Amino acid sequence: MGIKYEHADDLQLITSEMAMLLFPHVRMDSVVCLRSFGSTSRGTIARCHALGKAMQIALGRKGFYLVEVISERFDKLSGVDQLKTLIHELMHIPKSFGGGFIFHNVVNEKNVDKMYEKYICLKGRYGQPLFEKSLGEKSTFSREKVSKNQIDAYENNPLEEEEPKKEEKKKRKWW
Repeated sequence: MGIKYEHADDLQLITSEMAMLLFPHVRMDSVVCLRSFGSTSRGTIARCHALGKAMQIALGRKGFYLVEVISERFDKLSGVDQLKTLIHELMHIPKSFGGGFIFHNVVNEKNVDKMYEKYICLKGRYGQPLFEKSLGEKSTFSREKVSKNQIDAYENNPLEEEEPKKEEKKKRKWW
């Protein structure tokens, strides 16, 4: 029957907010979120697609990215895991915004967790609700004021690159 796609306006709003708070280099006018139905891929929850350099030249446009979530898997996740999945996909977009990708040696569980904590911290700082209704989960996050030291700790803590481990296969999380 094939894969069907639809625009995911709910995810577009959430990723726009994430980009504003966490990834200022991501130009959301050149990022689209889609929800797909009917994928037969195993274990994939979401994908980030890029418009490659050759296509950019042919079309006369700059970088363009697409965040695809596979509805059958993504929609079953908790609100926290949905947010981490979206953060993970946005982390693949490099600062050059030129059609390339940041690989899994940087986009890994440890760094996704760091960015998620930073997102929660920044959301708490601005007093916004942590989860949109579309994520189907209420926040248990404390609305206590976030200190400037906490924000500075996130700002000054760069992402870490993991060394590939050939001999040891670690059980992977969902991303």
